[in-house]
Amino acid sequence: MKMKRALLLVVFSAMVSPVKIASQEVSYGPGYQTIMLTNPAFAGTEGEGTLRLSYLDFYPGRNFNLHSFFASFDSFFPSLHGGATAFLSDDYLGGAVNDTRGGMAYSYHLQADRNLFIDAGLSASFFHRGFDAGRMIFPDQIDPLGGISGPTAELLNMKGRTVFDAGAGLLMIAGRYTAAVAVNHLTNPDISGSGSAEQRIGRELVIHMSGIFSLNTGKHTGLRPLVYGDFKTNRTVAGAGGSFEAPIISANAIVLWNRAGDLDLQTGIFLHLGNISFFYNYCFNISSTNSLLPASLVHNAGIVFSLHNVDKRKIIKTINFPKC
Repeated sequence: MKMKRALLLVVFSAMVSPVKIASQEVSYGPGYQTIMLTNPAFAGTEGEGTLRLSYLDFYPGRNFNLHSFFASFDSFFPSLHGGATAFLSDDYLGGAVNDTRGGMAYSYHLQADRNLFIDAGLSASFFHRGFDAGRMIFPDQIDPLGGISGPTAELLNMKGRTVFDAGAGLLMIAGRYTAAVAVNHLTNPDISGSGSAEQRIGRELVIHMSGIFSLNTGKHTGLRPLVYGDFKTNRTVAGAGGSFEAPIISANAIVLWNRAGDLDLQTGIFLHLGNISFFYNYCFNISSTNSLLPASLVHNAGIVFSLHNVDKRKIIKTINFPKC
């Protein structure tokens, strides 16, 4: 049991070592409740004043201590002809690595035709990575007989670093259909401080598409198909699914595939109680070529506070977010 745990620690060390994750950042998946971090064009699209709080627990039950916290506030501002948002995230990677991101975004809203709306957004943020070398365990510290022993001989730069980042997004609404695309990390930030092009965070292309089909004449209940894509040089994730949405409670499911050959399923529920909503999503692995990948991948829970005073918005169409 001790050796098994030691091997897991080696694997985890490889995951959180700056050498390995210099060009990586935590991905929150296809959820729309954290979309302000990946596509600034969504700012202000739901109306006036929406506060979203999310908590994500990665690989629960494995004691890896991988957690993320996310918060955003966005609103529509008539004087700006669009929406603005402020967001903050903190990725706690086992205590050894801590990534903090914070920034703002603006989205210009344009009605191009009677049923065609286009939003274009830009974001600016700061990305800080900090290290705690005392919590890292490296392969040369593993004694097969005695467990973890001795200091490491690895020579790594453990100094924290803050860099500037930027992103751009586009959102189109045509009748019942919505399509969005965003390009993140336009500055290719060098969060590792190595100066190497390979160690920079590469640009990321994120795609969201959905539609809404009413199931009754009052349009209070509907089905929404969903498509998601996340593309980077070293990461590809694609997914498709849908959600059943009702006035009080909604449910969703989306199947995700990545370049490593993993097939995952994310399911969730959304409870809407007036201006306060609660949501929970659970992602688990269906099949994988990696025997070390656990079945339970991510727990995601959160709360949404909404003002939704949309009566003032006679020109720009309000979007009801998918509830996943």
